[in-house]
Amino acid sequence: METRSAKRKKFWFEGDNGIDRISDLPDVVLHQILFFLPIKTIAQTSVLSKRWRSLWSSFPDLDFTSIDPTGVSSTNIKPSNEKRSSLHSLSAKRMDFISQVLALRDKHSDLRILRFRAPLSFSRLNGLIRRAIRQNVQELDVEVATDDYFNFPRSVITSESLRVFKLRSRYPGFRLPPPPIMKGGFRSLQTLSLSLVILYSQPSLSDLFTDSSFPRLKKLNLDACFGLKHLKVSCLLLEDLTLENCFQLHALDVSGAKLKRLRVASCFDAYCDKSWVKINAPSLRNMVWEYNAITETRSLENLTSVHEVSIGFFLLHEDVSVAKLQSVSNLLSGLSQVHCLTLESQCVEILSSKNYISNVMHPFNNLKSLELHTGFNKHNVPGLAYLFKSSPTLHTLILRIVNDYKIERRKWNKDLWDMPTSEEEQFWESQTQTLKSFLNHLSVVKIHGFLECENEVSLAKFLLKHGKALQEMTLSSGHCNYRDSLRRQKIRSQMMGFSRASSNAKIAFL
Repeated sequence: METRSAKRKKFWFEGDNGIDRISDLPDVVLHQILFFLPIKTIAQTSVLSKRWRSLWSSFPDLDFTSIDPTGVSSTNIKPSNEKRSSLHSLSAKRMDFISQVLALRDKHSDLRILRFRAPLSFSRLNGLIRRAIRQNVQELDVEVATDDYFNFPRSVITSESLRVFKLRSRYPGFRLPPPPIMKGGFRSLQTLSLSLVILYSQPSLSDLFTDSSFPRLKKLNLDACFGLKHLKVSCLLLEDLTLENCFQLHALDVSGAKLKRLRVASCFDAYCDKSWVKINAPSLRNMVWEYNAITETRSLENLTSVHEVSIGFFLLHEDVSVAKLQSVSNLLSGLSQVHCLTLESQCVEILSSKNYISNVMHPFNNLKSLELHTGFNKHNVPGLAYLFKSSPTLHTLILRIVNDYKIERRKWNKDLWDMPTSEEEQFWESQTQTLKSFLNHLSVVKIHGFLECENEVSLAKFLLKHGKALQEMTLSSGHCNYRDSLRRQKIRSQMMGFSRASSNAKIAFL
């Protein structure tokens, strides 16, 4: 008697009239359908018929990451001996399966994608990669953990078919071959991603990522390059560059006529007094610069197309040298053409320091959206005013207040709300003429973390009173207890009665 499961399978493959319509589809269509299934499921289809056995042996996209995805430690911490032994036992079975699949493949079928992750020996890793290269693999995505440092697989360098190569080492890392060997290959590579590279013997990569070494490279991702001190990237076709966790970096030189996206995070040696940055990218559109130590000098050239930028710093000490303050000023001046700008709290702290205000920063004449993350303490107020003055045509202002409950913030005096009594109110009123252009263009204000404290209410009151183009003000406070909610309701009622320069201005509390 035919089971329900068998009936469903029969209907799926044969339909109502008993014709196997799926098997009649072209190989390229069936390969595309199978691509969305786990690799084990695809392998199981090989028992259906000779037709499906042929499909499996010629399937071009082998993604083995769906097999026991926990096989590689997600950190760079060395696993225990017991855990490592267990991982290697699981890995051996998984790698045997991968080796068997590659060995049984149709010799006339090229391999488009190979992805796998596992703890294994370097010799086995090298063997798998060589076999994939012989099958003209186009995308090779590997994540491994080994017993010891291993060398970059040299077969990758000379491959003429490889377009995408991603190598992530979880532990303990890998070393690059000598520069003359590296520069002799990669003629077809378009995407390169390397993670956990040990470069203590090669602290400078100033002549590797050039147009002559990587003539077709469009995307480069370097993560955790230990020992790297000097990096120069000047590939003519490069469009996307990401550099992360390079803590010993002293110098970064980036130039590219087609570079559109740049991300640099958690980089640079905070103890180095001679660190520097140079960026020349006329086509750059998006830039993320976050949690980096401040370099001594920096030069940004030809950033005329920049549209969206996010800036943040890692501050080792509260006091920043004059040279580094000037470096921050040069960075922001180089981004003067930006349209959307986000400044993290460390950056706002720097701009609020007494020594920084003396620096001259080019105005952001094209800036339409400004997002500021700030503790909004008393000493931040002059820095915020300085940014507002430097944004004469701003349309949208977003403030994300980082509330540190260790710092006491003064509550708004709701009994004297109709006259400027606080220092903050008096300060903002004194800035009315200086901020005239800013106030005549500002249309949308959003303040997150609004707790109805004195500095917050003072700014909101000032923007309502003088913002002639203001259309919308949204004040979001999040959760509060019942006792606070009563006080807030009274303050909000008073705020609804604040005078407004724009009859169209609407206030919303969230």
